[in-house]
Amino acid sequence: MSGLRRNISVVISVILVTFVSLTFVGAAILMQLQIQQMKTFWFDRAQVAVYLCTDYDESPTCSGSDAGEAEITAVEDALKSDTLAPYVDDYFFITHEKAYEEFQEQFKGNPILDITKPEQLNQTFWVKLKDSSRSEIIEETFAGIPGVQSVSDQRSLLDRIFLFLGVASYTAISIAGLMLVAAMLLISTTIRLSAYSRRREIGIMRLVGASNRFIQTPFILEGIIAALIGAVLAGAASVAIVKFFVQGFLVSEVPFTSYITVEQSLVVPPILLIVGAILSAIAAKIAIARYLRV
Repeated sequence: MSGLRRNISVVISVILVTFVSLTFVGAAILMQLQIQQMKTFWFDRAQVAVYLCTDYDESPTCSGSDAGEAEITAVEDALKSDTLAPYVDDYFFITHEKAYEEFQEQFKGNPILDITKPEQLNQTFWVKLKDSSRSEIIEETFAGIPGVQSVSDQRSLLDRIFLFLGVASYTAISIAGLMLVAAMLLISTTIRLSAYSRRREIGIMRLVGASNRFIQTPFILEGIIAALIGAVLAGAASVAIVKFFVQGFLVSEVPFTSYITVEQSLVVPPILLIVGAILSAIAAKIAIARYLRV
């Protein structure tokens, strides 16, 4: 502990750098937990959209004519057929008028409403599958069917979103890795300064036969203590992010998905404590070993 007091400014630097680096690590872990939670939530609700033709479509299956009762009935009969029924959990049909109501709600106040008519919007069958990963069955069934403009799987859109979130998560991990390297270098510097300031004490201990392990242990403990303080702060910051930002802000402002809870975030602090203790112990041992020429 005397080493910590003698090099208090450097020790504070170690604490702060460890805090920042482990906070990035905690944020990356939280982001991965959030991504997995959102995947489970959205993929379970992912639907396949079967868009029917409008008078404005020029695709080969449409030829500029709106899907009539015969085409609509054919699609619905196919969904009820023995071929697709085992895979379909539920479906519902959106008419031009209903699609226009939803469009008005989505683009309320937007000038695009002035130039959009109900008949321009596709009538749509929204299909919820029992297993959302089997969407290719719907796509293969209705591809090229008269009256069907296109088939769209929401999972493909979700995959792009989660890909972006995954990149952001790995970026945070990369930054955290660089910060951890900086923390280890600072811990090494702190231990070397502490060892240099107590070189006479070390010399006396070696003269009386003290083992290198006995001499190294106090220095390693000093590095671990400094790093653990930073890890505790980082763990508290990680839980605070979930409590005040995720649960306190996102849940109320963006309530259309599933978010991790404070209880789930409690898995992060123990991980940060273990990472901080291991890295600081390694850095301290290397630093004092080199100083003692072991």
